[in-house]
Amino acid sequence: MDVDLIFKIAAIGILVAVLNQLLIRSGREEQAMMTTLAGLVVVMMMLNQQISDLFDLVKSLFAL
Repeated sequence: MDVDLIFKIAAIGILVAVLNQLLIRSGREEQAMMTTLAGLVVVMMMLNQQISDLFDLVKSLFAL
């Protein structure tokens, strides 16, 4: 796993956490929830290829 990927995910998490707190404190809970969900979707899209590679590795390891 690439270290840059971990840093990118951490940066997205920090950004989403800050935006979430700002939106909640300003009384916009719905937008805060949407921001959190958008951050989750972005991270899952980033991890999609890594998860696919993991399944390919397990498949080749057990000769399935």
